[in-house]
Amino acid sequence: MSARRTGLPGIDTDKLIDALYGLGWSTVKKLPEGVAVRLGRRIADMAWKRRGKGVRRLEANLARVVPDASAQRLAELSRAGMRSYMRYWMESFRLPAWSKDRIRTGFAPEDVHHLEEGLKSDRGLILALPHMGNYDLAGVWVTTKLNTPFTTVAERLKPESLYDRFVAYREGLGMEVLPHTGGAAFGTLARRLRAGGLVCLVADRDLSSSGIPVKFFGEETKMPAGPAMLAVQTGAMLLPVTLWYDETPIMRGRVHPEIEVPETGTRVEKAALMTQALADTFASGIADHPEDWHMLQRLWLADLEPREPGESDESGESRDAAANEGAQQ
Repeated sequence: MSARRTGLPGIDTDKLIDALYGLGWSTVKKLPEGVAVRLGRRIADMAWKRRGKGVRRLEANLARVVPDASAQRLAELSRAGMRSYMRYWMESFRLPAWSKDRIRTGFAPEDVHHLEEGLKSDRGLILALPHMGNYDLAGVWVTTKLNTPFTTVAERLKPESLYDRFVAYREGLGMEVLPHTGGAAFGTLARRLRAGGLVCLVADRDLSSSGIPVKFFGEETKMPAGPAMLAVQTGAMLLPVTLWYDETPIMRGRVHPEIEVPETGTRVEKAALMTQALADTFASGIADHPEDWHMLQRLWLADLEPREPGESDESGESRDAAANEGAQQ
């Protein structure tokens, strides 16, 4: 891979990004919580005022979520969205330093009985989440408060050293992390589920060529086939989870009822119906808390159509990769 450049002589963008993340994990976690909160808001407001590519895309996505919103309302939502997004990063940088008590009290999900009953069933359990709130916090809450390990998947980021940082960070929180690339991850996830294990997947944006078409806020997009196909093939329970913030230090969330495997149809047909049900549940949660949906990339198929020559395509970026823009701002 050729090195990307910052535009400054001798400065490699990949190395700069990796260094910035390293600085975040080494420095931000040492700050008092109030200082970290204020710092995150300041960075978010600066990025929002600059109206870079990510902010403009976030606002365009929110226009679909809240179609009747005025331009002023969309601007307010995008500003709140950037603050929510930076809260995610400030929390993530600090999570390794949180005490077990802080973790246990830092997340307060509703309807958690769906999760607890699923864990007791020994069927295997899949939690599917959109890019809302802080799914790393939700994950470490599961490993700490519920004392339950789980397996997840991470996209291979560039540079490789940055991917290694994220894997080490999440493994340090008690997660088993598999690389997204290649087909081996699906087989490993299926084995974990057949053994009665827990799998957690972020599932509102397809990063492959095998996504399932769905209607999402009235328009066509694709979502990952993995959660539904795993449920169809292994008999595991599939539970959607949505997350959001309020004005307190505690993250909120909801564990939604199981999306059951249809009784009839082929595996592909069953997975398609389940993925649409998952999209509908995500849409409901996002509509209730649009500012906490951190979608700073193209999502709908209409936005993935060919663009003008010279226009960049960020369609391959995850939330982790999208943070590069925030880091550089």
